[in-house]
Amino acid sequence: MKILSKLFFVLAVLLSDVMCAVVAYDYCDMLWGIRYACYSAPAWTALFTAIPFAAAIVVCIVLALHFKKKIG
Repeated sequence: MKILSKLFFVLAVLLSDVMCAVVAYDYCDMLWGIRYACYSAPAWTALFTAIPFAAAIVVCIVLALHFKKKIG
């Protein structure tokens, strides 16, 4: 169970890094699109792409804590 706990903690950290990269890319894309391609949505709507990542990170942390609790 200790291995599963560490695995889910590492997965949560990796997901947070990927989330930052995806949201930053989408935000920059929205800024470019607003300026040059006439997008009508505001740039902050790119932050909505973080919602599935945040949910997955929470699930990973909860699972990691659950597996850590089972050992001790």
